[in-house]
Amino acid sequence: MTSGLPPVTLVLGGARSGKSAFAEGLVEQASADRLYLATGQARDDEMRDRIAVHQHRRGEGWQTLEAPVELAQALKTCARADRPVLVDCLTLWVTNLMLGDHDLGMAFDGLAATIPILKGPVVLVSNEVGLGIVPDNAMARAFRDHAGRLHQLIASLADEVHFVAAGLPLKMKG
Repeated sequence: MTSGLPPVTLVLGGARSGKSAFAEGLVEQASADRLYLATGQARDDEMRDRIAVHQHRRGEGWQTLEAPVELAQALKTCARADRPVLVDCLTLWVTNLMLGDHDLGMAFDGLAATIPILKGPVVLVSNEVGLGIVPDNAMARAFRDHAGRLHQLIASLADEVHFVAAGLPLKMKG
């Protein structure tokens, strides 16, 4: 049984900020039965190493399901009242959508329509990429803009929003 988690939590932070570990802690405190919905794809050795670090840190007690593109459908299928779902991470999902030439507006709308009807709690993790310099190329600027719009959309639907920097969480909403 889950306890202490609101229906929707968004955890934002920069790279290596501690956001994933913080989100994992929220889910682990809520239930012994938990699902990790992974959006990352091991396209190169560096990404394989990052995935391995995350898997090692999580340890036992997590079921993992990969959903690099069809995130809304995966959430509809696997969300249950007795098991929280951790989605890590939304910015990798945006990357996958962009690289696959998917309609981002349609994908974002699909996720936004799915979140309110989920049958159990979900914690969504994402990289806040809009705090640095303006990128020097169109694709990177588009990525930053898409991520910013998605974060605003998900934050508007979330019951709680946390921002993590230097391993320290700041509760922004809820």
